[in-house]
Amino acid sequence: MFIDDLPTPALIIDAGALEANLATMAQAWPGNRLRPHVKAHKCSALAKVQQRFGHSGFTCATPREISGLAKAGIEADFLLANESVDPARLGAIAGTGATVAVDSDETVHAAARAGIKNVLIDVFVGLPRCGVEPDDAARLADLARSLRMNVRGVMGYEGHLMMVADATAKRDQVSAAMDTLRGCAEKVGGDVISAGGTGTWREHLDTGITELQAGSYALMDTQYATLGFPFRQAVHVVGTVISRAAGWAVADVGLKALGMDHGNPEVDGYDVWFCSDEHVTFAVKRDPNAHGAPTFLPKVGERVLVAPAHVDPTMSQHERAWVHRDGLVVDEWAIDLRGW
Repeated sequence: MFIDDLPTPALIIDAGALEANLATMAQAWPGNRLRPHVKAHKCSALAKVQQRFGHSGFTCATPREISGLAKAGIEADFLLANESVDPARLGAIAGTGATVAVDSDETVHAAARAGIKNVLIDVFVGLPRCGVEPDDAARLADLARSLRMNVRGVMGYEGHLMMVADATAKRDQVSAAMDTLRGCAEKVGGDVISAGGTGTWREHLDTGITELQAGSYALMDTQYATLGFPFRQAVHVVGTVISRAAGWAVADVGLKALGMDHGNPEVDGYDVWFCSDEHVTFAVKRDPNAHGAPTFLPKVGERVLVAPAHVDPTMSQHERAWVHRDGLVVDEWAIDLRGW
C-alpha cells in the first residue's frame, strides 16, 4: 500500500526523516543525557525506536502515558513532568517506579499518599506555569524526604525561551534560567538537573544540566522549522482535494486533524488561507520569490501533504500513524497514549 491509497485525512510518518532526526539528537545528547518527551508523539511504538537509539528514560505529560508505555512492555526510567494532586492516577503508576514532579506541599502529599517513591522538585525558571519559587525549593525537598520519598534532584522548564530567534539573547536567557536551577540543585540535593526542550537543545550543551527533555525533534513541525534546526519534517497529514474554485482549493484536513494553537499548517507549495472543522483552504503562492512552487491548483481527487504547525496536539487527534519509506507504507503504529 502507498500513502496515496490511504483514506484521508491520514497521519503519516517518514521513516527516513524520523531516523535521521533521532540519530542527530542522539549524537548531541547520547544515552540517558536525553529523556525524550512522549507527549510529542503519544506512541509507544515510536518510543521503542527511541530506545533503540540508546535512550533509557522518558519524560511523560500524563499518568496515562506512563501506564501505556509500561503496558507496551517498555521498561524505562519514567518521569511525570507535570504536577498532579490525584492520588488515584498517581497510585496507578507507582508500581512503575516513576519519578514525579512536585512544586507544592499539596503535590508532595498527594505523591506520598499514592505511594510514589521518587520525586523531582520542579522549580520556576521564568515560564509562568508550574514550579516552586527558587527560595522555597530546599524546604519542599525536606518535606518530601520527611515523608520517606527520595528527592532525585530538580527540574525546570524554560518554555518561554523555546522560540527566541536571536541566538545571543536566547543563549543569555537560557543561561540565566539555568543559573537559577543549578543554584537550587545545590540546596535540594540529588544528582538530576532536568530541563529544556527541542527549542533549546543547542544552548543546553554547556549549561550544566544532566538531561534534556526534548520531544518535538523526532517528528518536527513548521513552527520549530523556522529556527533552522537540523531536524527534518517527518510527520504530515495526507489530505484529498475535495473542491476547487477559480482561486482556491479545499482538502479534507481541518481543525479536527491538526493542532492549531501555533497557527495555520502548511500545504506543500501553496498558501494556506484558513482551516475549518473538516477543511483546509489554500491557494497558489503569490510570493514572487517562491521559486519552484506550483503555479496551478491540484484537481479534485488529488492528494496534498499538510505539515502541522504544532506536532504534539496533532498527534493526539489521530488513532494511528502510517509509517512509510518513499511513499510505500511499511508499518502502522497505534497512537496508543492519547487521552488522560
